[in-house]
Amino acid sequence: MSTVTSSSPSSRRPASVWANKTFTRMFTAYAMASFGEWFDAFAIEILVAYRWHADPFMIALIPVMMALPGILLGSFAGVIADRWKKVNLMMLADAAETVLTVLLLFVPNIYWLLPVLVLRSAVGVIRVPAHQALTRQVVREDQLLKATSYNGLVNQFSKIAGPLLGAMALTVVSPQMCILVNAFTRLFSAVLLFTLRHIDENAAAASKPEETQGSGSVDTDKAGFIQLWKQGWGVLLQRRILLSSFIVNLTVMLVIMMIDFQFPTLFREIAPHNESLLGWTVSATGAGAVLTILLLNRLGSVRYGLGIGGGVALIGAAFGFMGMLGPGTPEAWSLVLGFVIGIGNGLTIVTYNYVLQKETPEGMTGRIFGIQNTSASTIMIAAPLMGGFLIQGLGVSKVFMMLGFAILIIGSLCLALQRVLWPSRQATTASQEYQEVSG
Repeated sequence: MSTVTSSSPSSRRPASVWANKTFTRMFTAYAMASFGEWFDAFAIEILVAYRWHADPFMIALIPVMMALPGILLGSFAGVIADRWKKVNLMMLADAAETVLTVLLLFVPNIYWLLPVLVLRSAVGVIRVPAHQALTRQVVREDQLLKATSYNGLVNQFSKIAGPLLGAMALTVVSPQMCILVNAFTRLFSAVLLFTLRHIDENAAAASKPEETQGSGSVDTDKAGFIQLWKQGWGVLLQRRILLSSFIVNLTVMLVIMMIDFQFPTLFREIAPHNESLLGWTVSATGAGAVLTILLLNRLGSVRYGLGIGGGVALIGAAFGFMGMLGPGTPEAWSLVLGFVIGIGNGLTIVTYNYVLQKETPEGMTGRIFGIQNTSASTIMIAAPLMGGFLIQGLGVSKVFMMLGFAILIIGSLCLALQRVLWPSRQATTASQEYQEVSG
């Protein structure tokens, strides 16, 4: 119960977000799970593209199958995250994913791989809204930017370490052994969350009734699913900055997801005899994101339009240049472009997640992230398949150049119209609050 007290506006406030023991344990569990996820993802990409020699269309089916549960269950998971105890939901998800990850070790081909990935994705749908909602409840308002950036930071560190260590491990072990690492990290995360099972995190939101009442929300214990779901959409549609960020993010995702899972196909052409180059490039992407997030954390602020628009523009430019690479191109260029993509990712991810956290009324965070996950999963059904067809018809390099240019245009428009999409009063909120806390 002491963690709830520390997260409410009382006279005994911790000096740092790390003094909040609940957040610290949550962060550690999230860090372990994120590392395992990236280790696992890289191993699956290598297994499918290099060992099983799957064609671009079959590779595109991987994100499609993983996205299906998000479409069917995403909004429902957001409501559940706002209504039920979040620690227990996250713990059960980790335990179930541990079992399903072990099952992946025994699949003989991609036709067996896909249904297991669907099941694993289904049980993991609840994690993001539950984690985001719990973070909002156990962390003080003035520490929310810090907590959000730290969560983004650990994900990007995992993006460095997972593929990097995976590329090294694949020189001596099989992809299946790398997948086993994810099972162990998920199990560790579940055990750590088990130690938090007694906290009453919902008391943190209850200690701030004026915020939830101001949002027009009702008692989630009494409201039905449809009513709660409508409330989430109502907040999203009525708050301009949330809606602008939401639309821009989905538009960019639609284009990026057409080629994001085709990097193994591209690198199979760029470096047909060096399957480790993909891992090094992904690690370079993580390094760029980590440095960017550290800088944002040090500065304490970023304009919403600059963070989202600038990040998208960098991603688009790097994707376009990726399409110009060939078998004779020095491998260093892959690392440089991966680093630039990472800078763009760092700007976009932290800014967008902070917008959703900051601009959403407390008590509704799970629903907003649930809507976001459902919408993103819907896009992931169509986009990868469209990308697979384009690549089969035009070639992977040409498609990377075309879509990279399209993403660059979207980012440039966001920068040019940022005062319209993200009004200055709201765009500077993070900077003003951080300066007050720092001062």
